[in-house]
Parts: sequence; C-alpha cells; structure tokens
Amino acid sequence: MLTGKQRSYLRGLANEIQPIFQVGKGGISDNMIKQFNDALEARELVKATVLKNALVDTREVCEEIARQAGAEVVQVIGSKFVLYKESKDNKVIRLP
Repeated sequence: MLTGKQRSYLRGLANEIQPIFQVGKGGISDNMIKQFNDALEARELVKATVLKNALVDTREVCEEIARQAGAEVVQVIGSKFVLYKESKDNKVIRLP
C-alpha cells in the first residue's frame, strides 16, 4: 500500500511519461494483463488510456487491471490512469 507521499512522488514521475497502452471496446483480456505485467516489471510505472469507445469506466478498468496484475493505482484522471508495481529484477524507482 502506497502512502500519500509516495503516491505524490509517483504522480510527479508519471507526468513525464506517455501512455503505452490503450483499452478499447474489447475491454480487458488475458493478453493485455500479461502485457501490463511485462511492462510493469520493465518500467515499474505505466500510464494507459481508456478510449472513448470503451464500454467500461476508466476507474473500473484501472482497478481491475491493478488487481489482476498485483499493482498499485497511483492516479486516475479523465481517461488516463497510472499503475505502479515494484520490479523484482529491474528496480529503478526509489520511493520516499
């Protein structure tokens, strides 16, 4: 569980990164969860966008992906969300 200070720090880091995933009307698939897991292991911090044609709410998508990937929700704003998961082999981010 992230503290407020850690969440704030991660939000600042997430400002500079571009979304690397898009969730559309197909929703969440097993393949998408695997891709999120791989990206979280490599980067630790991932930003994604939920497209307008998606049939689900951004917060619902974010929380479901976080639950299945074992990640922490950092931020949900509009159609974008940010997830964090500490890497096992490739730790780069040092939380305050």
